[in-house]
Amino acid sequence: MMAKDRLHVEQSFHDRQARERAASFESTSALGFADDWYLDHETWIRPALARLGAVAGLPVLDYGCGHGMAAVVLARRGANVTALDLSPGYLAEARRRAAANGVRIAFVQADAERLPFADGSFARIWGNAILHHLDLRRAARELHRVLQPGGIAVLCEPWGANALLAWARRRLPYPGKERTPDEQPLLPQDVCLLRQVFPALHIEGHQLLSMARRVLRPGRLVSGLQWCDSRLLRLAPSLERFCRYVVLTLRR
Repeated sequence: MMAKDRLHVEQSFHDRQARERAASFESTSALGFADDWYLDHETWIRPALARLGAVAGLPVLDYGCGHGMAAVVLARRGANVTALDLSPGYLAEARRRAAANGVRIAFVQADAERLPFADGSFARIWGNAILHHLDLRRAARELHRVLQPGGIAVLCEPWGANALLAWARRRLPYPGKERTPDEQPLLPQDVCLLRQVFPALHIEGHQLLSMARRVLRPGRLVSGLQWCDSRLLRLAPSLERFCRYVVLTLRR
C-alpha cells in the first residue's frame, strides 16, 4: 500500500474509533480521571512511564497521543507537553480530556513519520502502541532528530515473537481486536533496525502468563499470573521473547 493510502486508512480507522468512543462521554465531567486509573489499566504503563524519570519543566512529546490520558498524566507531573496524533477525532477527545482535567497541553495533528518540530525539541518522548503502525526507519530517524542529546524516549509496543500468541491474535475473538490492515506487532528484526539509530536501546517484556487477562475477568487468577510473571521474568529474562508487550527505552 502506498504511503498516502496507508495514512488515509490509519486516519479513517482511528477517527471512526474516536467517534464511537465519543458517544460514551455524555458530559465533560466524564472525561476526568485519576492518574492511577491510567497507570494501572495495563501492567506495563506504570513501570514504562517511570523510565522517563522526572519530567517537571521538561519539553515532552506524547507521540501518537490517542485519547490523551498519558498527556494529561505527564502534564500533571509538570511537563510541558506536546501531544501529536494523525487522527483529528482523537485529538478532539484529547483536547476535551485536557480541559476536563485542568491541564494545559499543546496539540498537533501530523504524520508521526514526518514530525513538524525542530531538531532537539524534546527532552522526553512517550508513545504507547504507535511504532507498529509506522515505517520504522522513518520513525526512528525522526525520533532521533527531535530528541535532545541525552534525551530519553520510551515506547510500549505489542510483541510478535510468540508463535502461539500470534496464532491467537489471528484466530481468537477478544475485546478490542480491531486492527488496521498494515499494523503488525514488533519482531526481533524490528528491534535490530531501531538499534541502528539508537544503539543503547533497552527492551523489557511484559505479560507472559498474565496476557490471559485479555480474555479473563480481573480476579485472583489474573493477580496470580501477574505475580508469577514478576518472578519468572526476573529469574529468566530470556522468557521476555514470549511476552505480549515490550517496553523500549531509547537514549540519544
